[in-house]
Amino acid sequence: MNFAENASMSWTLDKILKGARKYQASDVHLVRGVAPVLRINGEIRPIEGEPLDEETLKSIVNGALNPQQLEALERTWQVCFSRTWADVGRFRVSVYYHGGCPEMAIRLCETVVRSAAELGLPPIVEDLARQPAGLILITGPTGVGKTTTLNFMVDSINRDRRAKIVTIEDPVEFVHENRRSIIIQQEVMTDVQSFRSALIHVLRQDPDVVVIGEMRDLETIETALVAAETGHLLLATLHTPDVVQTVQRIYSVFPTEQQNSVTVRLANSLHAIIAQKLLPRAVGNGQVLACEVCIMTPATRNYIREQQVHQLYSEMQTGRKHRMQTMDQSLLELYERGDISYDVAFSNVREPNFLRRRAGDADA
Repeated sequence: MNFAENASMSWTLDKILKGARKYQASDVHLVRGVAPVLRINGEIRPIEGEPLDEETLKSIVNGALNPQQLEALERTWQVCFSRTWADVGRFRVSVYYHGGCPEMAIRLCETVVRSAAELGLPPIVEDLARQPAGLILITGPTGVGKTTTLNFMVDSINRDRRAKIVTIEDPVEFVHENRRSIIIQQEVMTDVQSFRSALIHVLRQDPDVVVIGEMRDLETIETALVAAETGHLLLATLHTPDVVQTVQRIYSVFPTEQQNSVTVRLANSLHAIIAQKLLPRAVGNGQVLACEVCIMTPATRNYIREQQVHQLYSEMQTGRKHRMQTMDQSLLELYERGDISYDVAFSNVREPNFLRRRAGDADA
């Protein structure tokens, strides 16, 4: 892959970002000793050209960071920020050191909010955005589109409701325009010092909807529960792989003596959990979204309250009337539609025999 007119020409951030957008890359990695590397459809793809040296990387970093960010990099040895670049759009940058040399990981942000059908989201996600209050969690590992789903829900609220929406992000990846709602987007280390301190003050700003880019620690989770309990709709992400581990993660961060009360509070305030995976398409380029969905019903709330979290899985298996689904059911549906291959489905299922039986595997 070569998007430079002349491979011997020196690399600039402008050239790299425009080339990445041209090839529809999701991420760019600038690492010493190799030419810029793109992530396309989930796979790392090298670019043809001169390898990046320390001098070039320092020049790119110094040109991209403002004085405050450079000072933070020198002090903490890492920094994360977002910017809008002409003819490229918005992107998120993480700068770190490797062997004493600064390197960069760059995420190219969405330029528009795509529809639920384009994103592959189950229809219930749009309905969840209409909820007046409660906690809705979007979970999954890095790079599966949690922020994209979060921004879709914010956009849905913005188009449908007259509300005040306050987001706390690290950093802001997509800039929303006010439509029917007023949207205040606050960036950590630019507008606020931390998720926790921002959340405390957000509750004094008369919000209807609060969005937390990531619930990272006990204090943030605690304050988020307070917000959800006081009548706000709260949307947030967690780096947990599925519904069961999400609930376990939330109450396990609290001291043992607080866990009983926390599970009761979570059971009362939680409205839904959506766990995501991005998988390669069976035919052509691109990726397809698989979702596990758990909706709070009297049964699921009781299992959380009683700390019988493993029972949530069976409730999702039989909860189609509530529009719940397990990840295995989502994978089977994608396989039956021809969106993903059998091998991809099989390598991601929790219960391989479920897929074998339902897909008609002769070895089942």
